[in-house]
Amino acid sequence: MPSRFKSRQVALQSLYIWDVRKQPIEEALRDYYGSLASEEGEAVEPADPFAEQLAVGAAREAPELDAVIARHSAHWRIERMPVVDRNILRLAIYEMKALPTPSAVVIDQALELARRFAGDDSISFLNGVLDAVNKELRGG
Repeated sequence: MPSRFKSRQVALQSLYIWDVRKQPIEEALRDYYGSLASEEGEAVEPADPFAEQLAVGAAREAPELDAVIARHSAHWRIERMPVVDRNILRLAIYEMKALPTPSAVVIDQALELARRFAGDDSISFLNGVLDAVNKELRGG
């Protein structure tokens, strides 16, 4: 079983494919497993249930997640955000809302994904949005 971080990485890359290609998330996951993982030389389990839960959940709830993001990202329309940034946000917010993972862990893992896949400028933006969303979800 892959680490939770690796699962989040698989989910993010699958969401990226889904977002760019505008294809069903299940196809994006198959494409990830079929091509990206092998191109990167990574050993990927044929099915990663946690990655699939995150990717499918975030894709299916994207309109609701995007509305949450929009409330907390002043001066940034979702469609103008870098693809990686908006999908890190979708993934993290979905996990905070739908799963029992502590918010601090979700935010830390999201920022680690940003360090690997997004620019340095994205980290503070993502942290600010996720912190604000966390406060909203926790009633703060």
